[in-house]
Amino acid sequence: MSGRELQRIDRRSFLKGGSLGATGLLIGFYLPALQQAHAADSVTPNSAAPGGRVTLNAWIHVSPDDTVTIFIDKSEMGQSILTGLAMIAADELECDWQKVRTEFAPADKVYFNPQFGAQGTGASTATRTSWEPLRKAGAAARLMLVQAAAQKWGAEVSECRTEKGTILHAKTGRRSTYGSVAEAAGKLPVPQEIPLKDPRDFRIIGKPTRRLDTPDKVSGRTQFGIDVRRENMLYAVVARCPVFGGKVASFDAGRAKAIPGVRHVLQISSGVAVVADDTWTAMEARRALDVKWDEGPNAGATSETIRKLFAERASHPGHVARKDGDPETQIERAARKIEAVYEVPFLAHATMEPQNCTADVTAARCDVWAPTQNQTNAQKTAADITGLDLSKVFVHTTFLGGGFGRRFESDYVSDAVEVSKAVGKPVKVTWSREDDIQHDFYRTASYARFTAGLDAEGWPTVWMNRIACPSIMARFGPLKDNFDSRSVEICDAVPYAVPNILVDYQLADAGIPIGFWRSVGASQNGFFLESFIDEIAAEGNKDPYELRRRLLRNSPRHLRVLETAAEKAGWGVPAPGRFRGIAVVSSYFGYVAQVVEISVDRSKRSLIVHRVVCALDCGRAVNPSSIDAQVKSSVVYALTAALHGEITIDHGRVQQSNFHDYQMLRIADMPVVDVHIIPSELAPTGTGEFAVPPVAPALCNAIFAATGRRIRRLPIRPEDLA
Repeated sequence: MSGRELQRIDRRSFLKGGSLGATGLLIGFYLPALQQAHAADSVTPNSAAPGGRVTLNAWIHVSPDDTVTIFIDKSEMGQSILTGLAMIAADELECDWQKVRTEFAPADKVYFNPQFGAQGTGASTATRTSWEPLRKAGAAARLMLVQAAAQKWGAEVSECRTEKGTILHAKTGRRSTYGSVAEAAGKLPVPQEIPLKDPRDFRIIGKPTRRLDTPDKVSGRTQFGIDVRRENMLYAVVARCPVFGGKVASFDAGRAKAIPGVRHVLQISSGVAVVADDTWTAMEARRALDVKWDEGPNAGATSETIRKLFAERASHPGHVARKDGDPETQIERAARKIEAVYEVPFLAHATMEPQNCTADVTAARCDVWAPTQNQTNAQKTAADITGLDLSKVFVHTTFLGGGFGRRFESDYVSDAVEVSKAVGKPVKVTWSREDDIQHDFYRTASYARFTAGLDAEGWPTVWMNRIACPSIMARFGPLKDNFDSRSVEICDAVPYAVPNILVDYQLADAGIPIGFWRSVGASQNGFFLESFIDEIAAEGNKDPYELRRRLLRNSPRHLRVLETAAEKAGWGVPAPGRFRGIAVVSSYFGYVAQVVEISVDRSKRSLIVHRVVCALDCGRAVNPSSIDAQVKSSVVYALTAALHGEITIDHGRVQQSNFHDYQMLRIADMPVVDVHIIPSELAPTGTGEFAVPPVAPALCNAIFAATGRRIRRLPIRPEDLA
């Protein structure tokens, strides 16, 4: 069954349950063709797993001791999705939150993300795509438990209610815990009609809730990928060609093999792997390798040649993504015309936990322990390498020490599986920080050319822009309709009521590997759009906030976050020595406006970011405290990129290597971040990415307010502050 077919299936029709003997009730959504799909470390229905537990592909397990285990099919990389998804299911289940436990689900088609047609976490889809399924799973489990208790008492279901993991019979005062009736509930047919709570009755959803994973992280019990240990495990690192697209020409392993503790040196698809008794020995031996590289066609690439390529492509008309009105004619009739070119560099993900994976390949099966965002691709990658059927490949998802889109790739999985297959033992492959920075799938560099026409009163009548950059989606197949998601993103991101709009796109492949980076295309397109609209305001002698308000009159959700951010920041109220910039961006079904407040010391060419005020509309807020943390982490990530982030290329090589030359925002530079969540009755969206895009333009607009200098190329440099 294809991913598209899976997306077309109405999940409501396939709620399936099972009788689980004496251990309790396990319930979840099933697609008929996939009921027999395998699961990592799974057992057949109604059979006991080690420790007396029964498990199958499902969402909720109610044990006899009243413990509720909720299976999390998304990756936890610090965004608190583990807690948020558990809250959704637990609220409908009406269980005791203090007795909730979680486990990561195995790689299996039953857990496919309908947005992707695969099991994976990204594009801020985790909450949005899980909201309805988890509510229904919790509600169905609750109803079955009530039915079991009612049968036990000879009572009507309508006479019973639930409260914190207990079923209560109003007439007689009898009570039963969930665990005491779980066995009987598991034998009942799954109800076809599943009434959901009125949102006014939510007990957990919408309340600031402490994260379930915090205690184990504080104590060190949490297992990240880099913590995995297996019996008789070996450790490996890989020497990779420093030029993208290059490969091994030859190598001499003599000196490396002479180092005590080195077990193997072998060539794999990504380079030369050194396998040893520990990671440090493997890294020392890698330094001793003598490798000759065939550097391939990208050996001459530099940042400047790439920039010229983009500029040349942007000088020609591209594939049209959006056209409103008659922009070509009206631009010639405009009272005033302004033009600008904006640029952003390649960016690395720089996850705190570098890439790593542990694999154990035998003739019968392959086990993979990985901090992955893409379980389906990790499983398929391992199956392709080993030749095993997918049913023999088991992916164990660990906690992720940061993801940001980097762990949607499976290159680090390939490393571990290839080496384990070759040496016949469990192997953990660990990347160094240098490996991670210099062999990433980068946020693409982009080049944007803008033209706007203004009427005699300074209001915009024409908006034209062209994007030139590589395409992430082109990696996955031919471009549909001659343009890809990147041009669509900028098209969708122009919410302003300008009568004549033209957006087009030029594909410019630079030979640099690119991938999904936190907020993806919105990260640069938001900077381009919100900086240029500020230029339009200045050219027309308009207040940047008031210009946006007028042009967003047909976009109420944009308008509400804009007005909230401006009000909370005190827009228009003087703050001596400080300057403010504003931006509003919609991405991933969410709406965010930010005001950044700064001061600038022009003599020292330095600035201080004092405060960021953020107003967001993310639909219903499942866990406000997690949303607050997500927004603040987005500000950190975006400020880091705007102030420091730049991957430069010379002779096909990345010039940066570690945090000394690919800098992070320091604690002392962190501003106060005020978060204001717009109340909403709409279904929730994700919040992991959409607060990133407005930061850079709001910051640069504040710098313009302070200095009169317009920043059109990131990162911000000292000369921009003079």
